Amino acid sequence: MPMTRVVILAAGKGTRMKSDIPKPLIPVAGEPMITRLVRSVKASGIDEKPVVVVGSWSEAMFRDALGDSVDYAMQVEQLGTGHALKVSEDSCRDASSIVVLYGDHPFLSPSILQRLAQLRLEHPDSLVMLTVRVPNFEGDYAGFISWSKILRDEHGKIIGDRQVKDASEEEKKILELNPCMYAFPAPWIWERLSRLKNLNASKEYYLTDVIAMAMEEGKEIVTADADPLDVIGINSPEELARAEAMNAGILR
Repeated sequence: MPMTRVVILAAGKGTRMKSDIPKPLIPVAGEPMITRLVRSVKASGIDEKPVVVVGSWSEAMFRDALGDSVDYAMQVEQLGTGHALKVSEDSCRDASSIVVLYGDHPFLSPSILQRLAQLRLEHPDSLVMLTVRVPNFEGDYAGFISWSKILRDEHGKIIGDRQVKDASEEEKKILELNPCMYAFPAPWIWERLSRLKNLNASKEYYLTDVIAMAMEEGKEIVTADADPLDVIGINSPEELARAEAMNAGILR
């Protein structure tokens, strides 16, 4: 069977959370977000020891929380999500597929991960990604307003992804969003990451820019949809409060 490694990006400082600890270590219902996520990864059967990308400032805290249940990769400089994935390459040398997740998605289910991995097996030469659709950016969905937008052509094919800070006013109205959960062919993604440019408002290397690369190459992009509340991310105290309510069943 082809080997799949799961890489969890968790090196960001999460300044909007106004916390002294890394965002993925902030508890939801008494348990760190990343602990929940790692448990789902292991339950999926895809990777028994996922790779967690941490910052030099946060490594000790993650090791205290996760111990040796995961492998670690270090992102010394905060140069964006593309750079964060790139630093995990040495930890994934034997993998044929790379599944990429973020450490602040505590409700991601094993079944969603299995779906990503299965689509990679069914489409071995393709890039696989999740997308979600929200009805609006109000109430329970207010936190999704900052998620990047999926761009499709008139035939429904994905032609790109747009970060909100770089989006036009018209693009900001798009309701199909990118939760940034992917399954890549390993050799393909490592080579493409070395080509990323930081020509954007934040001067960072965006992982989402590889979508444009795939389109330029004519590479097939296979998508699967998910319930937005199952892949909810937590980036602010307000979103944390909503996640707590979700865990208590208030949102469901």
